[in-house]
Amino acid sequence: MPVINMFFKNKGAPVSWIIVFLGNPGVRYENTRHNAGFIAADVVANVAGVKINRTKWSALTNTATLNGQRVLLMKPQTYMNLSGGCVRQAMRFFSTPLHNVLVVSDDVSLPVGKLRVRRRGSAGGHNGLKDIISKCGGEDFPRIKIGVGAPPHEDYDMADWVLSKFSDEDGKLVAEAEAHVCEAIEMVISRGIEIAMAEYN
Repeated sequence: MPVINMFFKNKGAPVSWIIVFLGNPGVRYENTRHNAGFIAADVVANVAGVKINRTKWSALTNTATLNGQRVLLMKPQTYMNLSGGCVRQAMRFFSTPLHNVLVVSDDVSLPVGKLRVRRRGSAGGHNGLKDIISKCGGEDFPRIKIGVGAPPHEDYDMADWVLSKFSDEDGKLVAEAEAHVCEAIEMVISRGIEIAMAEYN
């Protein structure tokens, strides 16, 4: 069944999952490698038929229902290295356990356009994940990682790299990957992390 038919509005159910899309707010950071999570958020919102535009907990949010489970879609509006604060507030408000917080982020260790699903793990140098781990109770939350590629050479400054915009070729590869993020989210929530990992890893 297409994912587009699995998302629908249902305001009556309690939120059981929080889906966090990581990025940096502002026009300056649009379409940069570090904002692959925000790009995914826009794709998911379009499929879900909602706009992630409600301001709460220093984030833009909205809710949708996926296969009978109501989910919170969240784009933190702090900078990347402060992402954990708003996630922690949402967890407390909805009494959501950490293992039901699904984080979508960029990953420089993956080839451009490659998706990877993980059950848990360290931050791997990603400041957004690092802050969530620090403020929300540990590493035991699932992630969907979107490959944005490594710097072209080892002397390239990593901050400059992740804040650079995609080339036309890389942008097309990432756009193709973003189209599969909805499927990966649906699989994690509805069929379990093991099945999703087997599919995308």
